[in-house]
Amino acid sequence: MTSHDVVSRVRRLAHTRKVGHGGTLDPMATGVLVLGIGKATKLLTWVSGHSKEYRATIRFGISTNTDDAEGVATAAKGCACLSEADLEAVLAPLRGDIMQVPTTVSAIKVNGKRAYALARAGQDVELAARPVHISRLEVLAPPREAHAHIDEAGEGAACPPGPVRVVDVDVDVECSSGTYVRALARDAGAALGVGAHLTALRRTRVGGFPLDDALTLDELTRAVEDTPTGEGEEPVLPLIPLGRAALDMFPALALTEAEAGALSHGQAPRRCRGELAQWAAGVGYAPQAAPEEESAPIAAVAPDGTVLGLLRIDAARLRTVLVF
Repeated sequence: MTSHDVVSRVRRLAHTRKVGHGGTLDPMATGVLVLGIGKATKLLTWVSGHSKEYRATIRFGISTNTDDAEGVATAAKGCACLSEADLEAVLAPLRGDIMQVPTTVSAIKVNGKRAYALARAGQDVELAARPVHISRLEVLAPPREAHAHIDEAGEGAACPPGPVRVVDVDVDVECSSGTYVRALARDAGAALGVGAHLTALRRTRVGGFPLDDALTLDELTRAVEDTPTGEGEEPVLPLIPLGRAALDMFPALALTEAEAGALSHGQAPRRCRGELAQWAAGVGYAPQAAPEEESAPIAAVAPDGTVLGLLRIDAARLRTVLVF
């Protein structure tokens, strides 16, 4: 199931085409996919930019053309054993701020076309390294020796069908947006000289949205079916309210009645530089670091607690980002 398949299912459940997701999951992957419905699609830009956590299984000893188990084996050097010390030696350089070359079979555009489409068409795809941050790359259990079987060798690869000794390692990853966990596996395998790919990937958190709070598609379907609605009424989905989602994602700025009324017409509140600086220091908000950068959004809250929209601090002034 692709991320678009999930969106299609929810469109049918919600009786609206205005559904989007906040960050694609590989078809092989499971876990958190944040969806926005209706006005909440406006928040997805910032959801996709948040940090993420994954639980993955890396198989050392076999490389594939997709860096995961969905691909075809391109090399099968095998890995008879792997000590915890050797494993730590190859994972340590992958932590912190690194330059990562995305996996070739990715949705990144090259000259207007998706990299995966070019790769599947047989073209050579070269992607530039990009900066990512790996906050945590933790091994969860000792390496496990296993046997895999190559059913079919990749074109031009010296890996005939047959059994291959491999080592599986379970890891937790916390990373910035734009990180490819498949590429971490690929680079760890390359550093060991045996190759590697992912056999399992589960996204356990996107920003402030953890897996424990997520609902399966079957649970969403049952929730709609179990909610009685009259003729012509829209189905009721168990959604996170738009205002609560905004408060979970962004710091809150309390408005006066007059400011709330003005914002409802798109007018940003006027606050003096000193007042904004004091508020920002109190909530840990960091305005833009450079003129070309945009500050993170702020949730604008009316006196009755309603979240009216998003603001940002730009050149020591509040600017309206969007109005809910």
